[in-house]
Amino acid sequence: MTLPATAATAAESWSFQAELAPVNNSTAAGSAVVDVTGQEATVTVEVAGAPALFQGAPYPHAQHIHIGGQGVCAPPSADADGDGAVSSMEGQPWTGGIGTSLTTSGDTSPASAVAIDRFPAGEAYTYQRTFPVDGATLAALQSGTAVVNVHGADPAALSAEAQAKANPMAPALPLASDIPIACGVLAPAQMAMPEGPADTGVETAAAGSDARGLAGAAVLGMLALGGAAVGLRRRATGGR
Repeated sequence: MTLPATAATAAESWSFQAELAPVNNSTAAGSAVVDVTGQEATVTVEVAGAPALFQGAPYPHAQHIHIGGQGVCAPPSADADGDGAVSSMEGQPWTGGIGTSLTTSGDTSPASAVAIDRFPAGEAYTYQRTFPVDGATLAALQSGTAVVNVHGADPAALSAEAQAKANPMAPALPLASDIPIACGVLAPAQMAMPEGPADTGVETAAAGSDARGLAGAAVLGMLALGGAAVGLRRRATGGR
């Protein structure tokens, strides 16, 4: 007697976390957690102390997972033009390029790196979203070289030279919109996996802050910094 074949699935799970520390003389800080099960990632980012307003509206803060670099936050010495701030392009040799855009809706690929109307905004926010994770980003997470950057500096905190420059990806905006303000390295962590998919979107923590962006604007970001590593948890569920 032949037993009927059964479809066996195995969902492997990993968890990674990063402490987001201020960079470029900002006051922004927070944390990032990436829980991966199979082909899906649930990303939670908490930020406080970011600039609240930009051109009279809630300041949209681009946020990305960077891959393909050295897996560290860019040091102050990366300031190649000497204007007192390390821009996204200057930091790329350390953080790598954009692997995932942490948008509030729609596409999460590098193509949405400057989709400023789909990033969280305001002085403080909690972002959580579940979406498919690509192989390159997962490989960077597993190798400990994935970096998170949050962007959007206070122009007044930059030097006069930096204030006079434009965002290279969106010339209508000042360079401040491109400057990383918090970054951290996503390291393997022993953490409990969530039981179900997380709600998509952003919960604004500061009164008067919302997730609307500046139409037609763009902020390119990269994120990096050393995060705490506790040890990779990898488990397999289901039969093979």
